[in-house]
Amino acid sequence: MTDFKRRTLILNTGKQIKLFGNSVAIGKSLELGEGYAPNIFSSGQQQPEDKSTPAVMNPHKLTPEELLEIADYNIRLWMDFKDNIRKYGASSPKIFNSDALR
Repeated sequence: MTDFKRRTLILNTGKQIKLFGNSVAIGKSLELGEGYAPNIFSSGQQQPEDKSTPAVMNPHKLTPEELLEIADYNIRLWMDFKDNIRKYGASSPKIFNSDALR
């Protein structure tokens, strides 16, 4: 199974992809990239000097229902991506959502 360690995405094939950020993201166009900033919902410290107390950072004050909605949206994008790879292969531009690229 693919793993993510020390900013490296390690695939089952042994291929390793070094990343600058700490996550892989997908856009509406189904293009993949790095997710750099955990600025919507994350774990962190309330005060920089208080490193022992982790806190939930939720600057948009998202409700559990809104967080689930965001998760569902992203899951749908990833499922569409998988479906398109299976249908068109990895070298066809038909993989991408051309409406979102405009």
